[in-house]
Amino acid sequence: MSSMLFSAASGRPTLSDVLPNSLTSLRGETGALGLPEARSVVVMLVDGLGASMLRSRTGHARHLTADWRKKDTAFSFPSTTVAGITSLTTATRAGEHGLMGYSLFDRDAGIIRNQLSGWGDGMDPATWQLQRTVFEELRDGGSEVQSIVVGMPQYRDSGLTHASLRGAIYLEGATMRERVDVTLAALDEYPRALIYLYNAELDQAGHAHGWESDAWLARLEELDAAFDSLNRGVDAGTGILVTADHGMIDIPRHRQIDVDDDDPLFDGVVAMAGEPRLRHLYLEADAGDQAAEELRDRWLESQGARASVLTRAEAVSNGWYGPNVALAAAERIGDVIVAATKGVTYYASSMQSGARLVVGQHGSITPEETIVPLIRAGAFTH
Repeated sequence: MSSMLFSAASGRPTLSDVLPNSLTSLRGETGALGLPEARSVVVMLVDGLGASMLRSRTGHARHLTADWRKKDTAFSFPSTTVAGITSLTTATRAGEHGLMGYSLFDRDAGIIRNQLSGWGDGMDPATWQLQRTVFEELRDGGSEVQSIVVGMPQYRDSGLTHASLRGAIYLEGATMRERVDVTLAALDEYPRALIYLYNAELDQAGHAHGWESDAWLARLEELDAAFDSLNRGVDAGTGILVTADHGMIDIPRHRQIDVDDDDPLFDGVVAMAGEPRLRHLYLEADAGDQAAEELRDRWLESQGARASVLTRAEAVSNGWYGPNVALAAAERIGDVIVAATKGVTYYASSMQSGARLVVGQHGSITPEETIVPLIRAGAFTH
């Protein structure tokens, strides 16, 4: 068991709490987050903005952090986009919705599934993601609250959109400022609305250049200006929450750990998936618990100073994926999970993928990756 994961989670809401509390506010009731009543709510999700990152760059985000009490944070694990967004929009943890990581091994098909951009045959978004969204519940329940997603044009018809954003009207904006303008127009059009506003630009800059780069700072300043426009543009009856799906750690090339295909660390392993900072290792379907425990022990002996290593059974029993884990979701978890706790990533030596060029990385259990801001603005200002 990793105490790091649970010390990070302790006492914090998770992303799965955000929309239920928003709906409580729309009903004029008081939920766990203590949000006051609002007529409409905008939840702005900033891909890749960890709480520690924002704390260290407040001078570049003075509007965003003006009223932010830095203890106002949420917990997100797995600390990766497909899991974080889906936890937000379904109000469930990964163990229930089943999007457990960036990529997973589909034993039935015998292939690794990319859950961010690799949706294809045998991976129907309507069934692969196991839970109904909050948007579907509002639509089918006859609510007067209109569900709206404001996102980027290129994501309108993605598999992840159809899996995790279904049930909402999808509106487009090419830039952060354009998406704010679209959001404000939607608030004018619909008397009562729950709007999910998505921004990917910080995550993109972090992956390409690192979050400590000038390019990332420029995007943070752009976000800050867009947020200011949103905050100034809403009326007194609209509450705003700003959060993120994960944080990020910069990993230089020399910190990538390569494992040779014939290394004992890969004995019996038929597939490796997940993120470079959180690897899922899959054994043959009939390998059994002892084989998983032996593989875990080999990794612990080799990498225990750099990573937490658990079997699937340990991860599930320790609550990594939430208190309830559906059978279909559990089957997608690796037999052994290697979660980096130091500044490293893991690759098979034979793996020559574009992921090796990525500077900003995430997916694992550190506070830098799992703790995200939960900023209140508009009608929700403290």
